[in-house]
Amino acid sequence: MADSHGKHTKHGTEGEGPLARIALRFTAFTEKWLPDAFGFVLVGTFVVLVFGLITGEPLLKRPDDPAATKGYGMVDAWGLGFWSLITFTLQMAMIIIGGYAVATSGPVARLITRLGRIPKSPRTAVAFVAAVAMLASYLNWAFSLIFAAILAREVARNVPKADYRALGAMAFLGLGTVWAQGLSGSAALQVASASSSPGPVQEVIRAGGHASGLIPLSDTIFTWQAIVATLFVYVVGVTMAWFVAPGEGNARTAEDIGIELRPLIGRGSAYNGKRVDGSEDEKRRPGDWLEHSPLFSLLVVLLGAIYLVRYFDGKSFFNALDLNTVNLILFLLAMLLHWRPWRMARAVRDGAPAAAGVLLQFPLYGGIFGMIAYTGISARLAGWLVQASNQFLFPPLVAIYSCILGVFVPSGGSKWVIEAPYVLDAANQLQVDAGWMVVVYDLGEASANLLQPFWMLPTLAILGLKARDIMGYTFTMFLACFPAALIAVTLLAPHVTG
Repeated sequence: MADSHGKHTKHGTEGEGPLARIALRFTAFTEKWLPDAFGFVLVGTFVVLVFGLITGEPLLKRPDDPAATKGYGMVDAWGLGFWSLITFTLQMAMIIIGGYAVATSGPVARLITRLGRIPKSPRTAVAFVAAVAMLASYLNWAFSLIFAAILAREVARNVPKADYRALGAMAFLGLGTVWAQGLSGSAALQVASASSSPGPVQEVIRAGGHASGLIPLSDTIFTWQAIVATLFVYVVGVTMAWFVAPGEGNARTAEDIGIELRPLIGRGSAYNGKRVDGSEDEKRRPGDWLEHSPLFSLLVVLLGAIYLVRYFDGKSFFNALDLNTVNLILFLLAMLLHWRPWRMARAVRDGAPAAAGVLLQFPLYGGIFGMIAYTGISARLAGWLVQASNQFLFPPLVAIYSCILGVFVPSGGSKWVIEAPYVLDAANQLQVDAGWMVVVYDLGEASANLLQPFWMLPTLAILGLKARDIMGYTFTMFLACFPAALIAVTLLAPHVTG
């Protein structure tokens, strides 16, 4: 049986379990038919535009036009929304770069080396990477993209018979399961922060009974119902990872794909051509002392630490946490771990390309948000959701819808501001708790990342793989993890009180 690289596997799919066979077949399909990531947002823009036109929205009208109905026409709404996410765009770019900087620091590299020695068999290796990736993504999704990818490489080096494609897919699993329920979940942090949540979203939240227009984390990801749902999806993900791992006869190792795996630490070790052991190749100039001295790095960390202590003084930590404070904590941690300014500067320079997709695509997401939020589409969709649902069915219905929309808008935060106006409006009408709807959105939206390649790009760059190499596995994981999320949000919803 020929694979996508022109070589033949030893036994086809014979002898594999049913889940492993499904994963291998899906991989063959995605290798042939997968589109480029940027195409999703381009198509999504015009899908929303056409949807607005066929449902009666005007193409060219302004609210001050005497003949205009309430709201903007589609073109003006698109332009109004195009830069509406500019603050959030920078926040997302910084969280990616900060996560990269932390994950590639020397102390974290040594931690990865130790973790990479734990699994001893190919199947255990795949499940182990899945478990660690989901845990890391709960702490910080941007950090997990890099940390788990480097871990997958190190595990592959220590367990050379493990399927490198499956390891790569599991390194990304956190972004398709639990990340949005964690400490860097965009939607939860956004509704908790006045600087990150657009005005129309805050207005709907106020209408639902939150006078501040904000929803604290204690009412979203840190409710006991949200924690139980997250644990359930986590267990399902690790179990599924164990069963989809192919046997040695069908495994494609890093060597088979032509990827060289060097050790992370030790003199002469390299990662993407960059040293991680702190050794220096160039002769130092006398004027370079500032870049090589840890003095000012430590002073910046001290300055930031004092500010954070004062910021959180008298506040609940989780209620006060927002995207700006998460980014500051990540930045200070990276400065401390890299120790010397030149290492921090190099890490940021190396991590910046991973944020290129955010800078390119988020304005287009803002345009989609504008076409929904500043026209009659938002109210129309809210009405449809109310008519098609009730208090019991509304959470799973929104999870399904959020997952579908996530294929076209592959971003937790930018997609949330698109959905929030009408989802929360419908929740208010059905008397469903707004905080629980953020949790529902989180679990449904995260699953969509297993179906499209946008957020895979930083992980794939580390691994040296293409999206088509791993998406057969991620789709197979979706078939288990998404139903698990639906079950969780449906059964736990009656226990949530608004």
